[in-house]
This record gives sequence, C-alpha cells and structure tokens, in this order.
Amino acid sequence: MYDQSVLRLALNLLRSEEDARDAYQEAFLKAYRNLGSFRFECSFHTWLYRIVTNICLDHLRRRSVRKEDSAVVATAEGPRDLFEAVEDRRSEADPERDLLRRELGQRIQEALNRLGPRERLVFELKHFQGLRLRVIGEMLSTSEETAKNCLYRATQKLRAALA
Repeated sequence: MYDQSVLRLALNLLRSEEDARDAYQEAFLKAYRNLGSFRFECSFHTWLYRIVTNICLDHLRRRSVRKEDSAVVATAEGPRDLFEAVEDRRSEADPERDLLRRELGQRIQEALNRLGPRERLVFELKHFQGLRLRVIGEMLSTSEETAKNCLYRATQKLRAALA
C-alpha cells in the first residue's frame, strides 16, 4: 500500500536511486521490527514516513561527511545524472526552451543542495510530497509551528538563491 510513496520520498530526499532503494528496504525492515511499538498516536502512514525521513536524514548526514555527488551514478557508458535521464518530449521542438529549462532546473537543484538537511526535508515533504505541516511536524517529532518556521527559512533561502 505504501510501497511507491516510500520509494518516491526516499528518492526525492536522497537524489540517488541506489541510496533510495537502500533506505526503502531499511525503512520497511525497521517498521516490521518495531510494529509492536506503534502506539496509534498518529496514522500508520505518518509513522512510516517518519521512519523513512529519519533514515534519509541519517544517509544525508553520512553523505555530507563523505562529500559524494548523489545525483550521479556510474553506468556502463560512464557517469550519468539520474535527473537528466528523464526525457522531456515537449522541449524537443524548441532547443532554446530546453536549454533554459535545464539551466533553471540546475539552478533550482543547486539552491536545494545549499539548504540544510532538515530545511530541505521539510520543503520537499511539503511541496513534493504534498504533506500538511501538522503531519510533517509529527514525522519530525516537533510541532507544526516549528515545521512552519523551517519551511519559511527554506523558502527564504531558495528565493534569495534564485533571485
């Protein structure tokens, strides 16, 4: 039931297919092992997302120590950016539009990468996963107001970076 949403969340947060699959497996194993400790204080979906986000935050912390480039993976053809592999047929007819779209995407990605892990997590959960701030606060074991403040800081940093 939660299979695709958990994998999508991990991929959005980690920007690495391999790390996302590892986090996905780890999250379901952790949920299974700790099912007895689920207290029904929140929905199962929120509890599972909290597990996934905590695992992803741990991966991001370890990655920041290692300083690896998460969106680039090694393939038989050489290094490849996962996000460039998604084909956009609408821009094929207009190379200039395609170039502008790629440049804007790169600027947005760079701005997102400059956010702290918690700010990026809150921003992506809100805007990419469509979760409510109350749920995000529950997932991060904090208040809705704290999640709101974190989202505000992330948005301000993104605006400044993209101005």
